[in-house]
Amino acid sequence: MAYEQKELTGALFKNDQKEDETHSDFNGSAKIGGNEYWINCWTKTYEKDGTKRKYYSLSFRPKAAQVKAPMKSIIDDLDSDIPF
Repeated sequence: MAYEQKELTGALFKNDQKEDETHSDFNGSAKIGGNEYWINCWTKTYEKDGTKRKYYSLSFRPKAAQVKAPMKSIIDDLDSDIPF
């Protein structure tokens, strides 16, 4: 039985293939609004009041190209019975 991602859930895994500082620290996937996304996560730090604090920066990328319905042409809306 194959694993099926549940709506509004995701999972991240340590990136064992990281070769450069720009590569993400974690990779994974999520399902949001019925669409599946790849997730990349970087561990970052910032300094506040002299104390370094850790946070996670995320990016999401659709797994498949999102196909949008073509816009209906305004000409399609015009009544063909117009006399001019």
